[in-house]
Amino acid sequence: MQVRNSSSRYGAVSIFMHWGVALTVFSLFGLGLWMVGLDYYDPWRKAGPDLHKSIGLVLLAVMLLRVLWRFVSPPPPALASYGPLTRLGAKLGHLALYLGLFAVMIAGYLISTADGVGIPVFGLFEVPALVSNLPDQADLAGVIHLWLAWGVVVFAGLHALAALKHHFIDHDATLMRMLGRKA
Repeated sequence: MQVRNSSSRYGAVSIFMHWGVALTVFSLFGLGLWMVGLDYYDPWRKAGPDLHKSIGLVLLAVMLLRVLWRFVSPPPPALASYGPLTRLGAKLGHLALYLGLFAVMIAGYLISTADGVGIPVFGLFEVPALVSNLPDQADLAGVIHLWLAWGVVVFAGLHALAALKHHFIDHDATLMRMLGRKA
């Protein structure tokens, strides 16, 4: 399989980042929902959020690399069978997913740094608290983080349904291209 994207399909780097981000987002969502229900004496009460934050910061780095990769290796053009509204919808949908993901991660960062303390990443290094002590920072960022996370997960589910629609109803190569197969 090719490393870079071509005019007919995605390359290994794009495919790996796409599916890796998808798996990570859904895993973080599940972990987040699970950890907020932990009681005070649960041994995961500290470990769960620490893991969630560490994975979230690694995801932020991967997303930054993913945006950079789109400039280094542009995605294949939309299929010729797409009409103008489908092309526009695809562009706007991808933009919404990217912006939503970055907004969720920024809100998560603002929750974690509200008290002016940095965020340790798997105990290897610490991301400093650059923004802290804003009025109601943790509470407001927490509400935003929760709603954006729901929005991203629902929108990602719709994104998956659209890919399945292209595959099973339209019989086009949209899904196959993201699986590394030729259009």
